[in-house]
Amino acid sequence: MSTDTEFEIFLATAPGLEKILAEEVRELGFAAVQVQPGGVAVRGGWPEVWRANLGLRGASRVLARIGEFRVVHLAQLDKRARKIAWGEVLRRDVPVRVEATCRASKIYHQKAVVERIERAISEELGAPIDRENGLTIRARIDKNICTLSVDTSGELLHRRGFKEAVSKAPMRENLAALFLRQCGYDGNEPVLDPMCGSGTFVIEAAEMALGLKPGRERGFAFEQLKGFNAKAWTKMRRAEPGETDQRFYGSDRDAGAIRASVTNAERDGVGDLCQFAQRPVAELERPDGPPGLVIVNPPYGGRIGNKKALYGVYASLGEVLTARFSGWRVGLVTTDQVLAKATRLPFAKPGPPVEHGGLKIRLFQTDPLA
Repeated sequence: MSTDTEFEIFLATAPGLEKILAEEVRELGFAAVQVQPGGVAVRGGWPEVWRANLGLRGASRVLARIGEFRVVHLAQLDKRARKIAWGEVLRRDVPVRVEATCRASKIYHQKAVVERIERAISEELGAPIDRENGLTIRARIDKNICTLSVDTSGELLHRRGFKEAVSKAPMRENLAALFLRQCGYDGNEPVLDPMCGSGTFVIEAAEMALGLKPGRERGFAFEQLKGFNAKAWTKMRRAEPGETDQRFYGSDRDAGAIRASVTNAERDGVGDLCQFAQRPVAELERPDGPPGLVIVNPPYGGRIGNKKALYGVYASLGEVLTARFSGWRVGLVTTDQVLAKATRLPFAKPGPPVEHGGLKIRLFQTDPLA
């Protein structure tokens, strides 16, 4: 696995947030950035794969493209899959598994695709097949073009390795990071979440302010690839946290959510920057100091409770923010424009719909409140 080899790297994210992820990717200095459906493609080598897994907040996984060819029948797939230089990427002692998708192609039987590629890897390389726990090879056949990729992340990247306590209907960390970015947050202002759940927005904002690498404490699938350089990886992930004068605030009416938030912030190493309080929205207080960003992901009614009961919750939130948070911007994530309007906040046109847990959510934003 030469560090000099260059190939396409695909950085997956939730559909609807590709352009926001591309902004982050460009900021981190990746080359040949292209927005594609479901993510962002860049060019680079294995060090760029490591760096993407370590440092990107908005990506959900990092795929290394290792082969692409045209294929119209299974015998052809079998033959061409055997020509892939599996031994340059995979280790014989590491089990692998294959996942396949087929779209608008003459080959449409996904199970047969999996079987052919597994057999090619097993017979040409000698690596064992483990369909439950193996390192994942992804095969996508789209319009008769087969693309083979290695999932270099393993567990989804929103699993930073710190959060043990999770509230109901949690916001994933990578989505929270991209919504913060979409709100113009750059780490230089306070952030407050009045319905903080397990603290995702608050903790993510604090990490961003300190410049912490989101993958700094977890493991990745690429560590099991052939030629992985553990010494170089250790050097890459070693970084001193920055400093910030900002503070980050979360509140929730649920005592269990506040306990979870405090625990998660402490495990994450940002507990000293975060303040959490149990209180309903009606008792929300403006923090001392300069204005910043209020960002909130209220219940939608799609998974929790009755939507009709939520109009009063949204209206109360809007009243409190209008009365007490002059100069602060507001970002609100919800499924329903009618619920957003119930706040009576001066939202601009909402952001694009984003797939999240089987629902379509959108970010609604205001300018600084009068």
